[in-house]
Amino acid sequence: MSFIEYGDTIKDGDTAIVFLGHESMFPVKVQHGSLTQTKYGVIRHSTDLIGKKYGSKVTCSKGGWVFILHPTPELWTMNLPHRTQILYSTDISIITMMLELKPGSIVCESGTGSGSLSHALIRTVAPTGHLYTVEFHQQRAEKAREEFREHGVEHLVTVTNQDVCKNGFGVSSIADAVFLDIPSPWEAIGHAKAALKVEGGRICSFSPCIEQVQRTCLAMEEHGFTEINTLEILLRVYNVRTISLQIPDLGKASGDNSSIGFDSSNPTNQGSLCPNPQQGTVQFKSGVPLREMVGHTGYLTFATKS
Repeated sequence: MSFIEYGDTIKDGDTAIVFLGHESMFPVKVQHGSLTQTKYGVIRHSTDLIGKKYGSKVTCSKGGWVFILHPTPELWTMNLPHRTQILYSTDISIITMMLELKPGSIVCESGTGSGSLSHALIRTVAPTGHLYTVEFHQQRAEKAREEFREHGVEHLVTVTNQDVCKNGFGVSSIADAVFLDIPSPWEAIGHAKAALKVEGGRICSFSPCIEQVQRTCLAMEEHGFTEINTLEILLRVYNVRTISLQIPDLGKASGDNSSIGFDSSNPTNQGSLCPNPQQGTVQFKSGVPLREMVGHTGYLTFATKS
């Protein structure tokens, strides 16, 4: 099993995703003889998982069932154990695009944190690229190395435990892109410039506070970066639901279909509008925004090495 290559069958030692529903899933490390408890009953790894195909429907001991999914960076972002605040797919997608990443790219990252962005970067630059990620906290760095090894991507990433603001990334003039997610990114701009290739490298800094953004932009200007711009990504989700609206009274006879603008003989209308003269309502599918949405996460500042 690898996060960058899909396998057909579940093997001992794999990391798999137990899918109970869109809002309920969790990762599990498959081990011979182990058991996993769910609200639908017990999953026995030896008989229920090992040797089965990814995507299989597994019946638990209480009669309920779950699906076992192959891990991906997106699923890992939704289910990983949080050691720090993480980046989610909304920000990750714009980061990988704006940094112009592709297979073979060399990327420097700080800090590693829980590894949410790291897995997405590794998948993007594979199979010939490389990620150099720096983590200040020793235990988090060790845990990241362990996860990369378990996920089959350790050959594509180098984890370093040091202070990037003082010691940099440990590489010079080779990176196509640099990503910063640290409290004081302006202190690391000089090291980021040194790690980037001679010309045209891209940099991105993620900061939750606008004061951090201001100081970072000033530091980028001082070090000769160009095309500096900051943006914020807000995700608004819509649910598709059946809506009932009252038929307007336009002063015509109730038996006249033209009063409601509905032609039952037209095949295009069949199934889309369902008038109910008795109740005076019509039903149709509509996109409805959620009552609550995720607000501010952070500002993304991008720039290019001149």
